[in-house]
Amino acid sequence: MKSRSCMTRVLGLCFGSWVLAGLGACAEPAMGVEVEGERIAVIDMHIHTGQWESIPESARELIASNLPFPFNTDPAGVAERVLSADGIADELDAAGISRAGLFAVYAPRSTGVARNEFVAKTVAERPERFYGFASLRVEDWASEEEAMLAELDEALDRPEMVGIKLAHAHQHFRMDDSAYYSIYALAERRGAPMYLHTGTSPFPGTTSEAPYTDPAFLEEAVAAHPGAIFILGHLGHDEADTELTAVDRCIDLASRFDNVYLEASVIGSERSDPTGDKLTEAMTRIRDAGLVDRVVYGSDGAQSPGFVGRYLEGTVEAMTRAGYTVDEMSAVLSGNFVRVFGVSAPTL
Repeated sequence: MKSRSCMTRVLGLCFGSWVLAGLGACAEPAMGVEVEGERIAVIDMHIHTGQWESIPESARELIASNLPFPFNTDPAGVAERVLSADGIADELDAAGISRAGLFAVYAPRSTGVARNEFVAKTVAERPERFYGFASLRVEDWASEEEAMLAELDEALDRPEMVGIKLAHAHQHFRMDDSAYYSIYALAERRGAPMYLHTGTSPFPGTTSEAPYTDPAFLEEAVAAHPGAIFILGHLGHDEADTELTAVDRCIDLASRFDNVYLEASVIGSERSDPTGDKLTEAMTRIRDAGLVDRVVYGSDGAQSPGFVGRYLEGTVEAMTRAGYTVDEMSAVLSGNFVRVFGVSAPTL
């Protein structure tokens, strides 16, 4: 970790969590979360980085609207800080999270672009804290498939990259379109687990039709690529559906296919706050299905200052209400990531 003065680190942590207890001392932040007297290491696989100028105007407006006062008075400045390597590391420190996955994004019509090169550079600034997830452009797939696959393959050669990030709804390609199965085949060949955004999204420019959002449309691809790991992000994002039907479809796929894993970010209220009953219900259904070993923790941060820590706290509370044991929580919060991605376990 880079050397920083006590005051700089305290200010950074204050920015990340709004209020930092114990300002009189400059101790290293405590890693992990405490459950029943034991500390559990945490890896957050789902963190976004990027640059404000690479985000479409409509997405900027949405991001600004989610920021509380006074941060909403300077959304560009807040975003640049929170999305930087130092800003993300401060958010992780404030939450007690040891490591995080940073996503490349190629969705110019919706959420924007965070290039593989930018993500790799950010990871390289803090290699002991970050893992990179590469992505690729698909807008001109008919003419650029071979070139885009080659770029993704090259990105995965970089030591900073451990997996792949795809978002069908943001990138406008169907989950069951065999023209794109070459991406899954590359992931299978490279042994690179794929994080897939499932469900809808509040961002303008996102495609909301079922073939782009419903995890059921992935079944053919999952079956055709048994060596590829599919991590179903957001569990279908059923925030407006009290029946959690998409969650059940994710659980069904994971129950029938050993190469399907689950990630439960943004299961909660309209603003991704897991304070209600839906995340608890989703975690309960996963545990009842015997799939705790298939859940990889992610928050979909950073979103706003302090969000990463709040989402972790809400997730731990949800698992507690769902009856998870300490060992089961440890598997969800870090153990499954370590096993799936073949990385070293974080030390506390």
